[in-house]
Amino acid sequence: MKNTDVLVSGAGIAGIALAFWLSRNDFTVTLVERAPAVRLGGYKVDIRGAAVRVIERMEMLDAVRAMRTEVRSGSVVSAAGKKVASMDGDTFGGRKYGDAEVLRGDLQQLLYSRTQEGVTYLFEDSIASLDHSAGGVQVTFASGRAETFDLVVGADGMRSTTRELAFGTDEQFVHDMGYYISVFSVPNHLKLDREELTYISPGRTALTYSTAREAGAKAMFLFSSEPLSYDFRDRAEQERLLAAAYDGEGWEVPQLLEHISDSPDFTFDSLSQVHMDRWADGRIALLGDAAYCASAASGQGTSLALVGAYVLAAELVDASGDHTAAFNAYEQRMRPFVQENQTLGPANIKRMVVGTKTQVGFSMAMLRLMSRVPGKDRMLAKVTEPISKAAESITLPHLSQQSRQR
Repeated sequence: MKNTDVLVSGAGIAGIALAFWLSRNDFTVTLVERAPAVRLGGYKVDIRGAAVRVIERMEMLDAVRAMRTEVRSGSVVSAAGKKVASMDGDTFGGRKYGDAEVLRGDLQQLLYSRTQEGVTYLFEDSIASLDHSAGGVQVTFASGRAETFDLVVGADGMRSTTRELAFGTDEQFVHDMGYYISVFSVPNHLKLDREELTYISPGRTALTYSTAREAGAKAMFLFSSEPLSYDFRDRAEQERLLAAAYDGEGWEVPQLLEHISDSPDFTFDSLSQVHMDRWADGRIALLGDAAYCASAASGQGTSLALVGAYVLAAELVDASGDHTAAFNAYEQRMRPFVQENQTLGPANIKRMVVGTKTQVGFSMAMLRLMSRVPGKDRMLAKVTEPISKAAESITLPHLSQQSRQR
């Protein structure tokens, strides 16, 4: 086979999943990651629909189910902390039977453990330049080393360096939805036991939850805003922006914000989507959020990463080294699935962050009603039906059984 020496940029779920499949199909895979190691912990993510079948084909389904968060209930609370509406954790998260909610870092660690022997990892490094040459891509790394690879796949997130080097700047492809998100670990001062509490005020939502996998808790903040100008690598500036956005807010918000600077895993970014006319240029392709970020509001980022990695690997194997045919087939199969899932983000965020005091009051009344009336499960199923439909809206290609058993 030709085109089997592949560089993958980004040790997130998409990148490691792609490395998993390629390394089991006679590809030589190098994975470069800016961080010093695969990240631990992180926020909780959902694996739904077609992504569950991908995990099953990776022979990891039992392991994934063993590390579920086991969040038992979700409640919306008032400023005084009174529960306005409560429901079971799966209903609150829009999950159906068979779906799994796990911590992002736990899933990454599992994938990493299954690829350490077959994949070369380059931590604390990144791609500095890319240059197409006859029969390959010349890559210069930030460390100064230079190598030539048959193919390069950028799976390095919404702020993808690979995409910027090969396709253009963020401004061309990253589309701001008008909201920002921050997630970080906090002490479990509310003594939550596998429970999630959500507080909603005009233009601002805050929540905290505990899982069966961590002793502490997580805090998440979602707020609407005009575009903010800040350095994506300046944590102190991002902390100030978050604190300013929630200045004077009630409920447990002040206590949660006290722990920003102490948290080892603080994240802050816009809720944005990535839209591109093409995901490949010559021997360079994009995967996951780098190509088609649907935003955290979609609830489908992890599933898109897992499915995308599987489809890209399957097409590369099926094309027997013809990377152009493989990249075209990957995009043709994935694009309708991506478009279906990207529509979820704008619709979901309007329910998660409510604009006015009147709208907050109406939402609270509806949630209170839905949590108490007979047939509430059917009503809630209608609300979550678009997520389930989008999660199943792809026919997976085939990777040989022999490949999966290696």
